[in-house]
Amino acid sequence: MKNLQALIDWFEHLSPQTVDHVPDFYAADAEFKDPFNEVRGTEAIARIFRHMFTQVDEPRFKIGSRFGGEGDEGGVMLLWDFHFRTRGRRPQAIRVRGASHLRFDAAGKVVLHRDYWDAAEDLYAKLPLLGALMRLLRRIGRA
Repeated sequence: MKNLQALIDWFEHLSPQTVDHVPDFYAADAEFKDPFNEVRGTEAIARIFRHMFTQVDEPRFKIGSRFGGEGDEGGVMLLWDFHFRTRGRRPQAIRVRGASHLRFDAAGKVVLHRDYWDAAEDLYAKLPLLGALMRLLRRIGRA
């Protein structure tokens, strides 16, 4: 992937204004899958990113490490932290740790983007009411 650093920079500076650049980095029929979504096509992928900006405040990705790369048939793995603030009466800063597996076509555009992260540990457990329930269930499971 000759434009991997440009893609990483785009992820790290993603904003409502830059979401429209999805077709610059993704093939027209690219697949995207995460714990909540499974879509195909640049418009559907852009819609997921746009939705993120309507659900949380100050969302941002920080890419920590990468494995694989140019010429690697398996693609590349990016390890990242996703930071955001919840909305509501008591906003809370949240950090979700995850990884993205990316595969590229001959033109260097993403054809597969698969995100891996633990929604139960990294998201649900940190939300006020649901978090209390998750902690209770975890204690019961250890008993």
